[in-house]
Amino acid sequence: MTVSLRERMENKLKQAFHSTEVQVIDESHKHAGHIVHEGGAPHGGETHFRVRIVSPDFAGKSRVERHRAVNALFAEEFAAGVHALALETRAPGE
Repeated sequence: MTVSLRERMENKLKQAFHSTEVQVIDESHKHAGHIVHEGGAPHGGETHFRVRIVSPDFAGKSRVERHRAVNALFAEEFAAGVHALALETRAPGE
């Protein structure tokens, strides 16, 4: 059984951030038909994602610090063709 990129990304987030809530949504279909080198999605998707994560690891960190941590986690995915992440990062209780 092949695991999708979305599932791999969810697993990485859960392991790295001890998250209480993780959701990775493939939004590539919203970018279908755009010119790929201008940020559009090629056929097959898995290039544009929305990430929603709640983790105690984000407590006391700025939004920029949170986003940098998530983006760093996905350096390999960006190198392999992920084009965009829309991030919603929160600590519990926010």
